[in-house]
Amino acid sequence: MSEQYFTNQPTSEHKYAKFETEILGNTIVFHTDSGVFSKGGLDFGTRTLLEAVPPLHGRILDLGCGWGAVGVSVGKKYPETVIVMSDVNERAMELAKKNLKENNVTNACVIKSDAMDDVDGTFDFILNNPPIRAGKAVIYKMFDQASERLNKGGALYVVIRKQQGAPSAKAHLQEKFDHVEVIAKEKSYWIIECKKEAE
Repeated sequence: MSEQYFTNQPTSEHKYAKFETEILGNTIVFHTDSGVFSKGGLDFGTRTLLEAVPPLHGRILDLGCGWGAVGVSVGKKYPETVIVMSDVNERAMELAKKNLKENNVTNACVIKSDAMDDVDGTFDFILNNPPIRAGKAVIYKMFDQASERLNKGGALYVVIRKQQGAPSAKAHLQEKFDHVEVIAKEKSYWIIECKKEAE
C-alpha cells in the first residue's frame, strides 16, 4: 500500500522535483518530493482556490499547508500580511520552509500541528485544501476548529470536489458559520466561503 501524504514522517524514498509556475501575478518556484500531496506540481484545486479568494489582509492560516503552495503564493502576493502555515507531515513542512526561502517570502512561518491543535491565536482568513484521504472526521475537525478561531468578519475558504463530499461538507459548514456560499465551481471543484458575522 502506498504511503499517505498525511503521514507524520514519510519513509518513502526521496524523489525531489522543482518547478516554476505563474500564480496570483507572480512567478514562483516550488520544490517538492515523494511522500507529499501533489508532488508533480500545483494541483488544479489549489490553483482554483487561490484564484477565487478575494484580496486578503491581516493574519492568515494555511491549514494543511503541504509543501506550501497556498502560503507561499499568498505571502508573495500580500507581503504586509502575517501567515501561519501548518501541517502534520514533516517532509512537507521542510519543503514549505525551503519554498518560502526560495521565493524570498519573509512574512510566513511553518509549524507542526494536527489540524489546529498546536496553532496559536486567531485569524482573519483561513485557507484549506483538506486531506480527503484522511477521512471525514479529520476534515470536519479542521472545519470546526477553524470556526472557533476566526476573527469576527473573518472567512474560511475551502476547496473540495463534488464527488469527494462537497455537498455534505457545505451542509456541515452551515452548522458552524453564519454565512456559507459556493463562490466558484471549476470542473468538479467547489470553492466554499464560510464567514463569521462582524460585530
